[in-house]
Amino acid sequence: MDIIGFFKIKERGSSVSRETLGGATTFMTLAYIVFVQPVVLSAAGMDFGAVFSATCFSSAIACFLMGLLANYPIAIAPAMGHNFYFAFAVILGMQIPWERALGAVVVAGVIFFIISLTSLRQVIIDAIPKSLGAGISAGIGLLIALVGFEWSGIIVSAPGTYVGLGSLNEPPVLLAVFGLLVISALMVRRVTGAILIGILITAAAGLLTGLIHFQGVVSAPPSMSATFLKADFSGMFTVDMLVIIAVFLFLDIFDTIGTLIGLAPEAGLVKDGRIIINRNAFLADSGATVAGGLFGTSTLTSYVESSAGISAGARTGLAALVTGVFFLITPFFSPIVKMVGGGIPVGGNTVLYPITAPALIIIGVLMMKSAKDIEWTSPAEAVPAFLTITVMQLSVSITDGIAFGFISYSFLSIFSGKFMKVSPAIHICAVLLIIRYIWFAA
Repeated sequence: MDIIGFFKIKERGSSVSRETLGGATTFMTLAYIVFVQPVVLSAAGMDFGAVFSATCFSSAIACFLMGLLANYPIAIAPAMGHNFYFAFAVILGMQIPWERALGAVVVAGVIFFIISLTSLRQVIIDAIPKSLGAGISAGIGLLIALVGFEWSGIIVSAPGTYVGLGSLNEPPVLLAVFGLLVISALMVRRVTGAILIGILITAAAGLLTGLIHFQGVVSAPPSMSATFLKADFSGMFTVDMLVIIAVFLFLDIFDTIGTLIGLAPEAGLVKDGRIIINRNAFLADSGATVAGGLFGTSTLTSYVESSAGISAGARTGLAALVTGVFFLITPFFSPIVKMVGGGIPVGGNTVLYPITAPALIIIGVLMMKSAKDIEWTSPAEAVPAFLTITVMQLSVSITDGIAFGFISYSFLSIFSGKFMKVSPAIHICAVLLIIRYIWFAA
């Protein structure tokens, strides 16, 4: 196969070496997900090793799909935020078995795939107010940071005030603070792969201080048998499961669209002032979610970290294939991932994750930038966005945060004179969510 011709490398002003460098750079910037994803999902009762392998292999397939179908230098992997909703809201919060939660991921992926074949995706995009979408993204970012603070031991539960400052003289907590400072410093210096490098430096510090122990470098990939094809599709038509599927679908669509639109100018996807996004990019993304759910991991989506690879010169799908190859070989280094992602007991039933927790806090910082898109001077826009953000934290529930946002947005549109201008989908969702609260209250 003529690689240069197939990927239109010369046509897009690139070269094989630049695409290779770009793909490797992209992997460096998002490789933190292979450490974080198993920790998050294993907290909900899933097998750490199986989730790790599922994450790597489904991400590899996803990157191959994006590269071959859409010819975009954009990587796909399990989405931060989605994994927290999957683990903490659905499995731990709503007590849904993880097998059924995987079934919901697959169903949402199939629906997204069907939507990607039609113009309905644009209708959905236009239905969600910009401020509300920004509030959801910022709220999820803060919730991820909150978990990071708890997993690091920097913030702990406290009688009377609910939360308070932890014991900063505890070695694992100090290690987490060290990791947070290292990643922050690397980001300030604009070092490529700052989060991954920070995780590895923190792990090295943990080894030197004896807080973690060396477990080897290379081994056979962990088996996926504990999660592979374990998705359970029973009970998908209950109110709870329909809400869960809707949230999975909503988050996947908007993460994908937001990322593709955000990367379009850098990736050369703007022609005559218009952003032109190949439909195959949506098909690759949605197909990846289906594959991930079947393998045993939460929703996959396009990664904004691909901008690092694009900045390094990537312009075609060959870069995505290179990133996919890195994901494909990563499972052979499972001892390192197990060492880095393992918890450190600190007495009683408390387990801290000081090496990966700082990454979660920094990811929260990155996701907070969407708050600038909220129209803070307009109460009809600002109040729903604020309720979305705050309720999400105080209830530790992405679903409830989104519900308060939708309900308040629909209600306030009556008084702002925009009721008829707001998409009917918002009002319908608001009514359904109100019924849901009344149903469970009863």
